[in-house]
Amino acid sequence: MFRKHKLLSAMLVSGLLLGCASESTQPEAKATKAVASVEQLSPEVQQAKEQLLAEWTGPYQGVPAFDKVQLIGLKPAVREAMAANLAEIEVIANNPAPATFDNTIVAMERAGKLLDRIFSYWGIWSANKSSAEFRKIQGEVIPEYSAFSSKISQNQKLFDRISAVYNSDEMKTLRPDQQRLVKLTYDGFARNGALLDEAGKKRFAEINKRLAELHTKFGNNVLADEENYVLYLSKDQLGGLPESVISAAAAAANDRDHKGEYAITNTRSSMDPFLTYSTERELRKKVWETYYNRGDNGDEFDNNAIIAEILKLRHERVGLLGYKNYASWRLEDRMAKKPENAINLMESVWPAAIARVDEEVADMLVLGKKLDGIKEIKPWDYRYYAEKVRKQKYDLDSNEVKEYLQLDKLREAMFYVAGRLFNFDFTPVAEGSVPVFHEDVKVWEVTDKTTGEHIGLWYLDPFARKGKRSGAWATGYRSHTTFDGKTNVLSSNNSNFSKGAPGEPTLISFDDAETYFHEFGHALHALSSKVAYPTLNGGVRDYTEFQSQLLERWLTTDEVINKYLVHYKTGKPMPAELVKKIKQAATFNEGFKTTEYLASALIDMKLHTVDPTDIDPDKFERETLSKLGMPSSIVMRHRTPHFGHVFSGEGYSAAYYGYMWAEVLTSDAAEAFAQAPDGYYDKDLADKLVKHLFSVRNAVDPAEAYRAFRGRDASVDALMRDRGFPVKK
Repeated sequence: MFRKHKLLSAMLVSGLLLGCASESTQPEAKATKAVASVEQLSPEVQQAKEQLLAEWTGPYQGVPAFDKVQLIGLKPAVREAMAANLAEIEVIANNPAPATFDNTIVAMERAGKLLDRIFSYWGIWSANKSSAEFRKIQGEVIPEYSAFSSKISQNQKLFDRISAVYNSDEMKTLRPDQQRLVKLTYDGFARNGALLDEAGKKRFAEINKRLAELHTKFGNNVLADEENYVLYLSKDQLGGLPESVISAAAAAANDRDHKGEYAITNTRSSMDPFLTYSTERELRKKVWETYYNRGDNGDEFDNNAIIAEILKLRHERVGLLGYKNYASWRLEDRMAKKPENAINLMESVWPAAIARVDEEVADMLVLGKKLDGIKEIKPWDYRYYAEKVRKQKYDLDSNEVKEYLQLDKLREAMFYVAGRLFNFDFTPVAEGSVPVFHEDVKVWEVTDKTTGEHIGLWYLDPFARKGKRSGAWATGYRSHTTFDGKTNVLSSNNSNFSKGAPGEPTLISFDDAETYFHEFGHALHALSSKVAYPTLNGGVRDYTEFQSQLLERWLTTDEVINKYLVHYKTGKPMPAELVKKIKQAATFNEGFKTTEYLASALIDMKLHTVDPTDIDPDKFERETLSKLGMPSSIVMRHRTPHFGHVFSGEGYSAAYYGYMWAEVLTSDAAEAFAQAPDGYYDKDLADKLVKHLFSVRNAVDPAEAYRAFRGRDASVDALMRDRGFPVKK
């Protein structure tokens, strides 16, 4: 697949994007001169457009002008950048010289810098500070962008030149990474309709355009439900909630002009602790229903009809290419290769997961009957009674653990790990020297600890706010390349933590701390890149989660626990007895975590392997889960109507299984570190990790890269051991 404009994969239909990472200005200048704007713009809009199109200036090879850009210029800026990119493509496609790696493949890598820059801003307005005004622009521009992408993917002269390089004698003389680049480029076009006849190409483009509209609508509907449903509580409704949760709820209410009340927002970071601690069962039910019914309320923001249409269009589109279903097309270039392989992995773990759920529910029901007289564990009870069982079995109080998990200290811990494994140093940049898009955003310079060489910048946007999509994610504004001179990395992590009260530290749960490390793993993957070409900074979806999942393991290393997990009041390190309890309870509630994830991953895969004609998404979800024996006390981690990974774009469609596929690699690699002479900080193994699994990005086939690190393929047995499940002999 050829390179995507960053930040757009969650919104666009099939990755038919061209971007750039080179800072060379010549191709861009030529193309821009060839584009004459046909829009009559006011001076204010014209100035805003030009600012969005402008090259980045300032230190660190230039940085995004987040403090200067204005939304009013976005639409004309995107349109002009698309026209410029098409002009660049026409130059490449119509080059009279015979096609070569340099004048075709490398020229494509060089193209599209205007769009690349603009979509760095687009991603912020989409994910970090969305608004009704932006969503209106998004609805207008995304279909135009889909049509633009189709013009590139269906440019026959361009594909003929790509094919010529792919089948040339020159191909045999290229370096391995260059050969992979050519193959990825060729496959990206072929898998997206370049080999179709004219009628097929026309329909393919029509489907892409409609899917672009539907993906955008789906994501906006979920965001609307997250913004519209906020539960405001009075003081007498706070039973059982720890002080840290109460403080965060008060701050959230105050931010929404409800001073004196307490807001439980419709996001996981707010929902999860409320369901864990609140003694108010009816309120727990209300919060649970509100969260899990996002996109499924039968109103203007309901997503079921959208899902049905998306599934039909995806099925039709891959049918044009000769595939029997969408999942077969999707997995062809992934590690799993076939849907059957992914399903077999998931179904091999599923019985052990739901058996563990039965054990967990039995333990909880004993306490539920004794304490509250309940006869059944409902989904809104699971977290609440699981926490009580945790205390009883392991004498482990999640809120006590939380008092040692300060957001700032955890960030320092991540920097420590990055220093030990990657030899990176993180230094805060001077305030005001690098523009940011919100006052909460902080920036660090990343350098090599030994040489002092500049690696890049790391941006952090940690807190929840209105207009910011839920969850946690990593993204980037610029990737490492060397083919046109070295470009340095601009990487970003984004979370939705509930900010602590003024003057108080932000305390987070252990699960959230793992997620914090996880997303930082994505950033380290980008920062450690040594690849030459932009496309090779991409990844294979069932592999790219591996690096980030692996980094979670360093959270519980002794070095991190002893240095950074200190009490927010006393400053004393976490007691050895509490550490022991955490490690003893490492596989506690694993049935819940594995089952809720697998349910989502299996539904995703099965939705994309059936004929979607006349499909009813809600009915399909219910019936499929029933056939699987889904426990009634648990729901999917992401129910279908708000499954943004799968339906607000195609990044994880028929690919959510990838987290478990990557977890097999993670568990196997973690055992290698556990067995190393110096454990998780073994220098020789860390060097192999960076060399073979981080720095190469997508320049090497993932299976080959893993074998170079481990000396063999990964085994699922390590995953089963990790989760405390029985290993088949």
